[in-house]
Amino acid sequence: MFNFSDSFFNKVEKKTNVGKDTILDLARKLQQNDLKNEGTLREVIQEIGAMTGKTVSKDKEDKIISAVVNDKIPKDLDKMI
Repeated sequence: MFNFSDSFFNKVEKKTNVGKDTILDLARKLQQNDLKNEGTLREVIQEIGAMTGKTVSKDKEDKIISAVVNDKIPKDLDKMI
């Protein structure tokens, strides 16, 4: 699985109120599914939105899906937080 530091999880938790265990459960779910599948991605985006209490617009959802499907996601997520 991913090798993130505790400081990464602490930063994410401070910004989203989503704990490390929830993040790791979601990561396991992502690993078990096809991330190039639009339906799977939409489900995951909505789940993350619900976890964080954020509404994701259709336009933003489409942009996220396009970025994932076209491999436009930054490789160093720790620097994004």
